[in-house]
Amino acid sequence: MGNSGVEYTTLPNANYQQDMQYVFRPCSWILGSIGIWPLAIRGIGRNISKIAIIICNFALSFAIVPCILHIVYDEKDLNIRLKLSGLLGFCLMSMMKYCVLALRRPKIMRCIEHVKSDWWQVKFSSDRELMLKYAGIGRKLSIISASSMYIAGFIYHTILPFCTVHEVNNQTIRPLVYPTYSKFYQTQMSPVYEIVYLAHCVCGYTMYSVTAGLCGLAAIFVTHACGQIDIIASRLEDLSQGKNFEKSSNVNQRIANIVKSHVQVLRFSVAVEEILQEVCLLEFVSSIFTMCLPEYYCIVDWQDSDTVGLTTYFLLFISFCFNMYILCYTGELLMEKSSQIGSMCFMIDWYQLPPKSIRSLILVIAMSSHPIKISAGNMFDLSLATFGNVLKTSLAYLSFLRTLVM
Repeated sequence: MGNSGVEYTTLPNANYQQDMQYVFRPCSWILGSIGIWPLAIRGIGRNISKIAIIICNFALSFAIVPCILHIVYDEKDLNIRLKLSGLLGFCLMSMMKYCVLALRRPKIMRCIEHVKSDWWQVKFSSDRELMLKYAGIGRKLSIISASSMYIAGFIYHTILPFCTVHEVNNQTIRPLVYPTYSKFYQTQMSPVYEIVYLAHCVCGYTMYSVTAGLCGLAAIFVTHACGQIDIIASRLEDLSQGKNFEKSSNVNQRIANIVKSHVQVLRFSVAVEEILQEVCLLEFVSSIFTMCLPEYYCIVDWQDSDTVGLTTYFLLFISFCFNMYILCYTGELLMEKSSQIGSMCFMIDWYQLPPKSIRSLILVIAMSSHPIKISAGNMFDLSLATFGNVLKTSLAYLSFLRTLVM
């Protein structure tokens, strides 16, 4: 993959290390902890990502399989089955998204190297300010997504299970986050209970990290592409003067650099879309149900005056909504920014350019006539309209669910 931006012979970005920490730190902490983000560790530590992936997948399977057996063979109450089905669906979808991200690690690493290369080549302070502006947006989205998911998940795993009394055959049992099959009686014995509970917490951390990491990854890559598009727009505005170009360049060289930068942004966006399309489809499908079921749980807990349950499921609902909104917002932002390049070609002082040079802008206009889009499995374009459709669909399913159960 090529490097976006104009190639210069001057010194690279003096603030490179500081900028990289600012851009990547939130997402690298989240995805690095579950083995998706590449870690610069030598020796035995080079395999730490593979070890983390194995441990996290084992923790997910450790919670999912007994939960399936409990729903099929043990649980008879319809309301509890619905609650457990929502939990099970979220676990399964998280495991599928995790596997897709693990398979896409090589492409994720290439996109990360592309972003690093772009920051390394920054020359003008105005370019760095534009990139920092969009990097700040991506960083804030990553932090808010992670905070909302981890807060709701912490309450769900450490507070909610201990707020109600759990009884089986008139005997009080110690609660677990995810139910286990009744044949596994030893789960109530120490230290087995503590080990199972810890494994459930690892499972929860993995699920929330996958969701928050996906949103953070999309936010970082998409906002970076938007920053590069804004730099191209600033080059177009300065095409006739050449203040933000090499002093020795002529108009034709400037246009060639603009076209080259535009092509590289398009290639980067295509690579990002390849990384995100499967996980975005899984997120799209799971969001309809994971947003519908917490709404139903909130209604049930409101009727039962269960304040802790109501608060927990409301926070989970807000987290799911916000994560889906981040994906749709970044898709909308990229679509809007990429379509502005063609319009910018009409708005510049093109009449000050040589006639032959003006014709060269036709290529830029032609490329921008098809805006860059992030799709969910090549089925749905991620946009704010898509987010509205997800909300409406989840409410429709909620209405159906209330009619069926209540």
